[in-house]
Amino acid sequence: MALVGVSSDNSSEIAPNINKLNSKAGLASLLLTVVELVRQLMEAQVIRRMEEQLLSESDLDSAALSLQKLEEQVLRLCEIFEIEPAELNVNLGEFGTLLPPDGSYYPGEISNNPSILELLDRLLNIGIVVHGDVDLGLGNLNLIHARLRLILTSKPI
Repeated sequence: MALVGVSSDNSSEIAPNINKLNSKAGLASLLLTVVELVRQLMEAQVIRRMEEQLLSESDLDSAALSLQKLEEQVLRLCEIFEIEPAELNVNLGEFGTLLPPDGSYYPGEISNNPSILELLDRLLNIGIVVHGDVDLGLGNLNLIHARLRLILTSKPI
């Protein structure tokens, strides 16, 4: 993306404006945070299945390589958008942080201050059913009615 900038000699030139890019990195930061949350959830599930000896050596190698490549891509995108990887961990106040501090969580172990990632990992491990109705409308008119039933688990059903 090229924007018109003014150099010190007041002449116009076409150059990327990094400060403009940073001001728009909010959406990139949000998306990278979600990707990192999902990556760490998948990593936790790989560890659980490895410990339960449910993965073959080739499956484990393939999963490890894929997780490594995904982590490298997240870090690369952080560089592009000038986002510190630590900024991907959002503090949600009373709910705690989205991600645990580096190296502080191992699937199956209980911590004193669990992060959202840890809670989601536990829920995936035992399973959860969400059931509900959603009505969408405009001007006091219900236009769309959705009945939802979601089964969220890491176990095959």
